[in-house]
Amino acid sequence: MQLNVIKADGSSEPYLHTKVMATFVNAFAEPSEKNTYLAAQLAESVTFYLYNNRNSDVITSSEIFSIIKAVLSSTGFDAAAQVLTEHNYRRNLLRSRVEVVKTACARIKGWREQTAAWNKSKIINDLMSEQKLDSASARAIASLVEEKILNSGFYLIPTDFIKFLVNWLMQSFVGAEKQNSSASMDADSDLEYQSVRDDRIRQLQNGLCNVKA
Repeated sequence: MQLNVIKADGSSEPYLHTKVMATFVNAFAEPSEKNTYLAAQLAESVTFYLYNNRNSDVITSSEIFSIIKAVLSSTGFDAAAQVLTEHNYRRNLLRSRVEVVKTACARIKGWREQTAAWNKSKIINDLMSEQKLDSASARAIASLVEEKILNSGFYLIPTDFIKFLVNWLMQSFVGAEKQNSSASMDADSDLEYQSVRDDRIRQLQNGLCNVKA
């Protein structure tokens, strides 16, 4: 059975164990090998629960978030649960403030009439339909774009700038994928490959300095 997640914007995506693990990692204040191992164990418990204690193959992202917080609290990590709650609140607040300005139309009719709410799912759909990327790659690139937008400190974002970010990150991401896939790998090299890609993604995340409004 494949579990499907209904997101806050109404779109759906397959359940990804790695996203749950990343959420646990982000909940701990200081990244460390110990915390990464702990996050992996807690994520395993959440995934096991979702696939073995539910009668439905559909769940909302808010339900998963609540389960993650409950697991943290029940295992003595109340501070981590609080950090996660505050982080989620901040992200949702920033998302609600960001508006996308349709640049070409704004010059003619005025930008106030040509804005739309921020929607990461649109970037994902465009990458899959226009660039023929797989779902995982499209979501990874869209998440990188969103991080840079939310950290920029700006609340009116021109579509031209979004397209620039998408193209830049897509080329870098796909280039890293090709470079890694062309390298010779033995049976034990999967973890090394993932580490290289994660390092490249972190470098992309730091590619733009935060701008405070």
